Amino acid sequence: MEEISFQNLLIVVAAGFAAPLALGLVPRFRLPAVVLEIVIGIVIGPAVLGWVEVDEPVEVLALVGLAFLLFLAGLEIDLSALRGALLRAASLGFALSLALALAAGFVLDLAGIAQEPLLIAIILASTSLGVVVPVLQDSGEVSSRFGQLVIAAASIADFASVLLLTLLFSGESTGIDAKLILIGLFVLVIAAVAAGVAEAERSRRISTALISLQDTSAQIRVRGAFVLLIGMVALAEQLGLELILGAFAAGAILNHLDMDQGMTHPEYRRKLAAVGFGVFIPVFFVTSGVRFDLDALFASSTAIASIPAFLAALLVARGLPALLYRGELDRRRLIAAALLQATSLPFIVAATAIGEDLGLLDAATSAGFIAAGLVSVLVFPLAALSLLRSR
Repeated sequence: MEEISFQNLLIVVAAGFAAPLALGLVPRFRLPAVVLEIVIGIVIGPAVLGWVEVDEPVEVLALVGLAFLLFLAGLEIDLSALRGALLRAASLGFALSLALALAAGFVLDLAGIAQEPLLIAIILASTSLGVVVPVLQDSGEVSSRFGQLVIAAASIADFASVLLLTLLFSGESTGIDAKLILIGLFVLVIAAVAAGVAEAERSRRISTALISLQDTSAQIRVRGAFVLLIGMVALAEQLGLELILGAFAAGAILNHLDMDQGMTHPEYRRKLAAVGFGVFIPVFFVTSGVRFDLDALFASSTAIASIPAFLAALLVARGLPALLYRGELDRRRLIAAALLQATSLPFIVAATAIGEDLGLLDAATSAGFIAAGLVSVLVFPLAALSLLRSR
């Protein structure tokens, strides 16, 4: 048996610990921790200092971190709220966003900045729900009409982007018809799992056992969530679908079933966030920085020019559809909505990695996209928050 070393993992988790601590020591320096985690990863990786490389322990924990990130994103989606005028506005906005993203993809292709316009369009159409929700909470807007519009738009964008990426750019070589059948089978299994869990929770005996074990060393609800997450990821893998679809679906299932979160288990979601953001997700972001190909980004002027080009494309594809809300929002909130919808990073990191694995994106294009995503997470939410607070 080959000996496993934890030296690289130690450096990665230490970087994940140092990033938020450094920001906490300088509270006036308002920088999202995820940005600093990726930057530190770049510095300690082969691109700069060469202190760490991605070996097996780092690879495994980074994959679990990606799965947990998408799981928590799915957990943020309130399916019961996506109805009526809110659903129509969010769906119309995403349709417009996808059309603008596809146009931007063709323009970038013609300019020689990026290839595969369809893949580029899917990447541009996403929004980072995990970044948007905390900003709305900080501004006290999460339950307002403005907040609900932005959350609905981000939810539709996240779900549809994951689904489209899986359908059109899965690593399996099967055709679209076969993938549609596999996704249909996946949905049927999800429905069966959801029905089974819902039925089990109706049992007084099982419900009593869950309540008695949830805050003991068993942490039974957290364990159950982890089983659901890994189970959905394993199912997606067996069906030849992407890991991110399984993880996202697991979060959406749990959110749909967890109807009494504020009653019998008010700390449950906080525990899941603690496990995700405290253990696995920082490993994913630091590892993304370690893998960041800085040399490829600065190898040519075209690669450097791709950063503002991708950033502008994000603003066009995700920001312009916010104009659909002009009848309901004032000008400041309209601009804030556009900026929040154009904020994207986790999906960019995951999608560019898939694109590289399939040979559809080169290292320079991926690096340019991730750099643009870093700028969007750094600038757009802070600008939106300033607009909301000044209002």
